[in-house]
Amino acid sequence: MTALPEEAKALVESTALGHVVTLNADGAPHLTCVWIGWDDGDIVFASSTMTKKIRNLRRDPRVAISIESDRISQMGLKEYLWVRGSAEVTEGGGLGLLREFATRYLGPDTTFQPWADPRDGYQVRVKAERIGGLGPWIRAAR
Repeated sequence: MTALPEEAKALVESTALGHVVTLNADGAPHLTCVWIGWDDGDIVFASSTMTKKIRNLRRDPRVAISIESDRISQMGLKEYLWVRGSAEVTEGGGLGLLREFATRYLGPDTTFQPWADPRDGYQVRVKAERIGGLGPWIRAAR
């Protein structure tokens, strides 16, 4: 497991979207955007339903996430972080996590899926195995 430096954690906890790549059964990549967060050393995201990314991760836990910063590097390029790791999918708690993220991504007064929903979704925890990209987190990755 690779510990993320504080600058990388700050990006994960910002309003930047995570671009999550999972592997389909035929080995082809599947890409989706998700709201992300940080919890106890892991990158976390959720789904309110059984989506393709959840099915893929249950079958094969390998995952990659990229996150684009709004900061411009000294090279004149946008900073970004990529994380490669292993995911653990847990049934339940996904809707609560999404509602928590909604206040950060959409605003403090937002209620995500305000209707009653008997499904509780899925939580995903990603343990970073390798990081890279362009930004202050690169010094720590080497």
